[in-house]
Amino acid sequence: MTGTGRKLLSDADAAAVAEAVREAEARTTAELKVVLARRRWGSLGGKARRVFARLGLHRTAQRNAVLILMLPTRREVVIYGDRGIDDRVGQGFWNDVRDSMVVCFREGQVAAGLCEGVRRAGEKLAEHFPSSGEDVNEIPNEVVQRD
Repeated sequence: MTGTGRKLLSDADAAAVAEAVREAEARTTAELKVVLARRRWGSLGGKARRVFARLGLHRTAQRNAVLILMLPTRREVVIYGDRGIDDRVGQGFWNDVRDSMVVCFREGQVAAGLCEGVRRAGEKLAEHFPSSGEDVNEIPNEVVQRD
């Protein structure tokens, strides 16, 4: 995990989310990345685009990476998919995933909400990008926690 100061998730919760990412990615060639941020300037979508580029998520072989970006202090979340994802999965699906996550967040269950979002995203990604059994993990599964 990266970042300075207090962590946004406990080590156990971050490990649970990373395990959910690993399990979801076992069924698909797509890559999932969960990032928690303390603050943002400008739009949440703009921050997602910047984080996506900064982490090199656009460099996956099939252009099928997905970023789940959350600002826990505001309980805001955005799901941002690369070009290969956007061509196949509509925004309505991502909105549904986000809404299911927000229900958990409102109940104070941040890790459970993140795991739910990862699980649902992984199911949809497996439909469009099924695992070949020889997939390489292109993006580390650990949750990024940053300022």
